[in-house]
Amino acid sequence: MKLSHKFFLVKSSVVAALGGLLFGFDTAVIAGTTHSLVETYQLTAAALGFTVSSALWGTVLSSMLSGIPGEKFGARDALRITALLYVISAIGCAISWNWWALIFFRFIGGLGIGASSVLGPIYIAELAPARWRGRLVGLFQTNIVIGILLAYFSNFLIGLQHLGALEWRWQLGVSAIPALAFLVMLFGIPRSPRWLVLKGHIDEARKVLEMTGANVKEELEQIVASVGVENQKYEPLFSKKYLRPILLAVTIGMFNQLSGINAILYYLNDIFAQAGFTSMSASLQAVIIGATNLLFTLIAMSMIDKVGRKPLLLLGGIGMAASLFGIATIFFTHTHANMLLWCLMGFIASFAFSQGAVVWVYLAEIFPTPVRAQGQSLGSSAHWIMNAIISSIFPIVAQSSGAYPFALFGVMMIVMFFVVLAFYPETKQVSLEKLQASLGIS
Repeated sequence: MKLSHKFFLVKSSVVAALGGLLFGFDTAVIAGTTHSLVETYQLTAAALGFTVSSALWGTVLSSMLSGIPGEKFGARDALRITALLYVISAIGCAISWNWWALIFFRFIGGLGIGASSVLGPIYIAELAPARWRGRLVGLFQTNIVIGILLAYFSNFLIGLQHLGALEWRWQLGVSAIPALAFLVMLFGIPRSPRWLVLKGHIDEARKVLEMTGANVKEELEQIVASVGVENQKYEPLFSKKYLRPILLAVTIGMFNQLSGINAILYYLNDIFAQAGFTSMSASLQAVIIGATNLLFTLIAMSMIDKVGRKPLLLLGGIGMAASLFGIATIFFTHTHANMLLWCLMGFIASFAFSQGAVVWVYLAEIFPTPVRAQGQSLGSSAHWIMNAIISSIFPIVAQSSGAYPFALFGVMMIVMFFVVLAFYPETKQVSLEKLQASLGIS
C-alpha cells in the first residue's frame, strides 16, 4: 500500500475517531465534579446518581435513533451533528444557572456521545480494508481512553488553580475547545464507499476506494453484491436471519457495562474517598488509572488483528474478575486500602485489553451493510441502557457497602467468560461480506 493511501486511511479514521475522544472526556470528567455538585446543589445519593446518569439517558436515546440519520445522510454527515451537540453541551454545563439546566445540558451531551458511539465505528469499518479494520476501528476506543485520561488530567490541573465554586464549571466546559476542532475537521473527510454504494453513487464510491489503495474492481463488486444496490429495499433488523448477530450485539454491549467500568470511571474519586484518600490524592490516582487505561488499550490495538477478538475477551474476563473480587475484599474487610489503586489498575488494564478494545470493533463487524447502522444502534443501546441503570444506582448501593457492587461485577465477568467461550465467533481479518456469509446471513 502506498504511503498516500495509508495517510488517507489513517487521517479519515482519526478524524472520525475524535468523536471517541469527546465521548471519553465527557463521560469521565464528571468524576472530578461529584463532590462539588453535591455541595452546590445539596444532592442526596439518589440525586447524585440522577445527575451522573442524566447524560446517559440522552446517550441511550441517541444510540437507539442515530442509525436513522446514519443510514439516510451517511455516518460522516451525521457525525457533524454530534460535534455540534458536544459544543452546546460543554458551554451549557459551564454556564448552567441551576441544577435542572445542568441536567438538560448533560442530556444534550449524552445525545452526542450515543450518536458518536454508533456512527464513528460504522464510518471507519466501512472505509477500512479487512486487514486494517481492527486497528483502525480500534482508534475509536483509543480515542475514548485518551479522552478519559485527558478528563482526569484536566480535572487535576484545574483543581490546582483553587477556583473554588467555579471549579466544576471549568471542568465541564473546557471540552468545548476539542469539540469545535472535531466539527471543523469533519469537513475534510469523504463519505464511506459502502454508504455511497447503498445510495447508488457508484462513481463516487470508486474514487474513495481508489484513495484507500484497495483492489477497486474486486472490492466494489463485493460491496455491490452485498448491498444489492440495483434494487435495494429497506430491511428490518428484527428478523430471523439476523438473530445471531442481534444476540452477539446485545450481550457484548451488556457485558461491557456489567464489568462496572463506567460506574468506576464516573465515581472514581468517590471510590478513593470512601477508602480514605484525600481529594487531591484521589485526582492524582485517577490520572494514574487513566494512563493505565491508555497503555493497555494501545497494547490491545497492536494485537487485535493478530491475536483476534475472542482471545482478548477471554483473557480480559479472567483479569477483570480477579481484580473486582480484590476490590470487593478491600471494602468488605476495611483493610489493605493501600492495595486499592493496584486492584483498580489491574481491572482497568484487563478491561482495556479486552472489552474496551473489542466492543466497538465487534459491533461494527457483525451486521451486513443494509442493517449495520441499525445493528450498531442496538448493541450500543444495550450498552448505554445498562450503563445508565448501573450508574444511577451505584451511589445508593455503595452507600451501604462499597463491596457489594464490585462482587456483583466480578460474578458477571465469570459469566461473560463462559458465554464468549461458547458462542462468540472470531472475526479477525475477515471481510465484512465474507463474515456475513459465515454468520448464516443470506
